[in-house]
Amino acid sequence: MLHLRLIVPADRTDEVVSTVEKTVGTTHLAVVPGAARDPAGDLVMCDVAREAGDDLINTLRGLGIDECGSIAVENIDLSLSARAHRAEKEAPGEAADAVLWEQLSDATHEESTLSVTYIAFLSLATMIAACGVVLDNAILIVGAMAVGPEFGPLAGFCTALVQRAPRLAWRSFIALIVGFAVAMAVTVAFSLFMDATGLFTKDMLDAERPNTGFIYAPDWLSFVVAVLAGAAGMLSLTSAKSGALVGVAISVTTVPAAANAAVALVYGDAAQTRLSTEQLLLNLLGIVLAGTLTLFAQKYLWTRQRGRTGGENA
Repeated sequence: MLHLRLIVPADRTDEVVSTVEKTVGTTHLAVVPGAARDPAGDLVMCDVAREAGDDLINTLRGLGIDECGSIAVENIDLSLSARAHRAEKEAPGEAADAVLWEQLSDATHEESTLSVTYIAFLSLATMIAACGVVLDNAILIVGAMAVGPEFGPLAGFCTALVQRAPRLAWRSFIALIVGFAVAMAVTVAFSLFMDATGLFTKDMLDAERPNTGFIYAPDWLSFVVAVLAGAAGMLSLTSAKSGALVGVAISVTTVPAAANAAVALVYGDAAQTRLSTEQLLLNLLGIVLAGTLTLFAQKYLWTRQRGRTGGENA
């Protein structure tokens, strides 16, 4: 269930209340006249089944409530109510299959913004991966994958393609390109420092690396893993399964590939630099392709499911 908290101008309250009451899957409607001060208006609250939430939010936005008032949406972790249970049963479709496009767009907008924090996390992740590459330490590689924040702009780019939002697509693209460029430049400087202190050596990079050699060995299997991870990542975002998203983060060698390219560049290993860069680009392409197709499939299947269920209810 979702909880909607609306601030509505007093002269629009009846219209909003009527809209909520007509929406199948809503319950616990409450109106507190004159409760809002900034902006001034009435406070309208209701609970709505997740599978009916997207339609109701779009309808409220169509009425301009987001412009003249406010629309706030929260997830309800626990609702002990016979009315809520009945509302979920009446709402067409299944909650697990529902995609809240406004919520997804808002989340990916925040995650795909090029910020100091984003660059810091990506740079730190790449430096950790650089240590893992030189030491042939798989634990450090996995840790770097988990720290890396690059799936945010990747998800934002996929969402932008499906929603036809060029601004979000451009913002996500810039975050990816600039983020990885800065992170790799920082890692080059870090590697030079580590080499000067004797903690990194060319022999360590050139040695047999059975645990991390896959990082600069792009092949079709790498692409398949990236595609699977991209699909799983989008499903985890649309269903709010954060645990699954962590699994996605440690499945694809984007950050380690960038780190290996940076370290190899420092030691003049053109072959590893090229192969690592190919691995990075291949994985990014696989994630974007799978994420976009997953969202298109969810949108298509949800529309069909809603139509079929709506026809049965009629």
